Formats: sequence, C-alpha cells, structure tokens
Amino acid sequence: MLAVSVLATGCATLDNSGTSADASSRKPAQSTRLASQPASGEMGPLEAGQLNHQGVARLEAPNDLWERIRRGFAMPDLEGDLVRSREDWYTERPEYLLRMTERSRMYIFHVVEELERRNMPTELALLPFVESAFNPQAVSSAKAAGMWQFMPATGKYFDLTQNVFRDDRRDILASTRAALDYLQKLHNMFGDWHLALAAYNWGEGNVGRAIQRARDAGEPTDYASLRMPNETRMYVPKLQALENIIASPEKFGATLPEIGNHPFFDTVRLTSDIDVATAAELAEIRVDEFKALNPSIHRPIVFAAGTPEILLPWDNAEVFKRNLQARQSRRLASWTAWVAPSNMTVSEAARTNNMSEEEFRSLNNVPPRMLVKAGSTLLVPRGDGAALKVASDVVDQARVAFAPEVVLRRATVRARKGDTLASIANRYDLPTSTVAGWNQLSPRASLKRGQAVVLYLPQRSTVSRALAAESRSIKPTASKRSASNARPAGRAPTKAAAKPTATKTRQAAAPQAKSAKPTKTAKPVASSKTKTAKAK
Repeated sequence: MLAVSVLATGCATLDNSGTSADASSRKPAQSTRLASQPASGEMGPLEAGQLNHQGVARLEAPNDLWERIRRGFAMPDLEGDLVRSREDWYTERPEYLLRMTERSRMYIFHVVEELERRNMPTELALLPFVESAFNPQAVSSAKAAGMWQFMPATGKYFDLTQNVFRDDRRDILASTRAALDYLQKLHNMFGDWHLALAAYNWGEGNVGRAIQRARDAGEPTDYASLRMPNETRMYVPKLQALENIIASPEKFGATLPEIGNHPFFDTVRLTSDIDVATAAELAEIRVDEFKALNPSIHRPIVFAAGTPEILLPWDNAEVFKRNLQARQSRRLASWTAWVAPSNMTVSEAARTNNMSEEEFRSLNNVPPRMLVKAGSTLLVPRGDGAALKVASDVVDQARVAFAPEVVLRRATVRARKGDTLASIANRYDLPTSTVAGWNQLSPRASLKRGQAVVLYLPQRSTVSRALAAESRSIKPTASKRSASNARPAGRAPTKAAAKPTATKTRQAAAPQAKSAKPTKTAKPVASSKTKTAKAK
C-alpha cells in the first residue's frame, strides 16, 4: 500500500547511474523504503514510536512544479567560471528569464511526467530553455526546429514526420518522446549525462572521436577536459546555471512564475478532419492558443489521419467534446487535400478546383512564376459529400514541389538555303506541327532562303546562345540604337513578350541549340514587339 501511495505523488525514484557521490549528497532523499525495513519479504508491524521516524519518506506531492523538479535533480554538478558567467547572464536579464519560464507553463509538466516515468534526471526538463527558450516554433539558422531543436535528418530517424501539412519536430508530445529517446540512447552510449548532453548538441560521432583522441593522447575523457566547439563547451554550463537558479531563485534574486503541479492540457481524439478555426471555436479558446498547444500543424486544417489527437487546455477539453457532440450534423472541415495529376500552371490548378489563382497561390504558398509539379499535394475547398477524413497515405506522404514556369518570347529567324520548316523546328527542339501552327504553314513546307519564320522560345540562356550563334556570321538588321538597348543573353525580360494563344504556347518545348554551323545567309530579325538577343 505504501508503494502505491508513493507512485501517486509523481516523484519516482531516479536512476543515479553515472552520478558522483558528491552529487548524491546534495540531492533530496528519494527512497520510499523505511530505513529500518528489510529490502525484501513481508513488512513487519511498526511500533508507535516509529511512525515519526526520519526514515519515513514524505508522501505528499508538492503543489509547486518547481519544487517537484528540484526533488528530481540527480545529475552531477558542474563547477567553474563558465557556469558563473551563465548565471550572471541569466540574472542580468530578469525579463527574459521570466518570459521564458512563463512560456514553459503549457509544456513543462508533461516533460517532467515523462522524465519521471523513465527514471531520468529532472534537470533535463530545463533543456528546452537552453535549446529554444521553450518555444516550439523556434527554428535555428541550421534548420533545427521545435522546443527540442531537432535537425530534419535526426527528426526523421526518430519518426518525426515532416511534410507539407505538419512538422512533428514541433509537436509537444512527439518531440518530447523523441528527445528523451535520444538522450537515453546517448546516455547508454557514453555512460555520463554531461557527455550525453554534449552529443545531443554536437553529435554522437563528434563526441566519440573527441574521446578517442583524448585517450590516444593519454588525456582525461570527461566533459570538462575534452576539446570541443565553443557552443558545446557552453552547453552544459548553461543548463547548470539554470539548474542553480531554479534550485535557489532567492539566492540569485530571480522570480519564477507560479506553476501548479498539475497538467496544463488534455488530449482529445479526432475522428474526422476539422478546421483549426472550428476546433478553437468548439473549445472556446483563441486560435493562437490552439496553435500554441498544436504547433506542428502547418495549414488551416487538422487532418485526423495524420494528427489523430489534439491538445487543449485541461478544462476546455471537456467543453470541446460537448460542443462537438452538439455540432455533429454540421461540416467541420472547409478544406481537403488534392494531388496534382500532372505538371500544371497555377491558373490551371486553381481553375480545376474552382478557385481563383490568387486564393490558390496564397493558400498553398506557391511562389511567383512557378508550375505545380505532378504528385504535389495541395489544399483546395472541400466539396459536398466528401469523406469525413482524407486517407492516411495522402496525408502522411504529402509533399509539394514546384518548377520554374517557362516564359516564352517571340523571335524571328530567317531560313537558310535548303531549310524546311521541319529543319528549323528540329534546330530549336520544337515540334514541327507547333512551328507550322505559329506560321500558318504546312509541316512539310519548304522555305525560301531568307524567309521569316516566327518562333516562341523560352527565356533561357540556351536560347540566347543559339540566337547568338546564328548572329556571329551575319550583321543584325536592328539599328545600332536597338542593339545597344538589347538585353544581354539569358536575362529575363521585364514584361512578358507577345505570344500566340495559350494552347499553342503550352505545346512549345524548351529549345536546345544544335551544333550545326550557321550559314552567312541566316540572320535574326528583331520583332516589332521584342528585341533580338544581343550577339556576343
């Protein structure tokens, strides 16, 4: 019965492997067994005087979460000037320290619960302060994301999905699970929490090689002795400084917000897709509050197949369930996932889904002058009669890819002796039928020497080089003033050139210059609407 009561307090016995004797002496006693009680066998009767024996563990749970964290400190202390300098840094910025600890209110109870469940030191609950100031939306210059700052590759290794709809590196539950898995793995590898933390920051391979170099040189292999980058050198001192401040805030003149020793949020399972705005409305909270607890969601909709649970403030979870039950007959999601069947322009994709180009581009963050590539998964309005939730394979494998949209410009070339429409089309890697359509000629038509042929070519350096190759052996017909104002080869025009109907334009493939040597009779002529590419 005693053991059951102790577990209910949330203060688990910690595994002190890898800690020093000095570290053990400064930690509060965590034993739940009476000092006079045998380690095994049936418990004997207690005398009345033994009820006040100092060997009886305190069974009451602390009301303050900071006190609960202090009771679980189990890592060896790190001393030195680096720790003192970080203590000074934090205490000289009381507003930053208060803002950071206040932000942790929503998440830190869950982290402490998970640490105790795994018998890990509660100092690790302070690590997100070092990594991200407990901001799940933080992104580093190296593309690490979330409050535990996972790099993309490391996140994938620990099953943190990253796609167009969500990034689980920011997910509170998933990222905490992955971070503690990783820290346990590193501690098992190095047998020391300080080295495990160094590896979390610097990489296990780097720490392993640093240890081997130290061994080969006959040097100590502890954290303080290893050679490492400055960022890693300061990493554990930062955590130690925060531990010291949390342990004795009055000593450092620090103010910690009151955080109760109870959950901040509860989980709610979803059986259908739901708009973010609708979920916040049903929970009777603001959208920014919903996003703070569900930071992994990228888009204005939660897909139940990929995110089967959402987090809500503890009291609001029941409010959500009650309001959801009352709204079952009404649609919860305005959007769905659509997979592009082929390469499409934004206007074509928008028209296919009854959207304006502007709305489609804004909703899916499509950059200007880009095509949507085949297989891309994008958000579009959800039609009547759609399934309650999008299939898991669509949601989990969602990706988006764009390609530069080819801008065509009008160019006019002169036929050489013996040229046919087919030979000119072949020279620029264009379909003969397309060139014939542009010039209203038969695909089998022969051309007179010097006859003008209109082409619509992509604005690419290969095209410019091809036109320049033709102009090397002839004098351009454009005036000197026009030539001096012509664009350098390969530079995009400021305005789209005139072009034939959309149907014909889309048929044109990107031309590639051929190696055939041009004759002196071939000469490009400047169109009335575009300038001929300047010869180099």
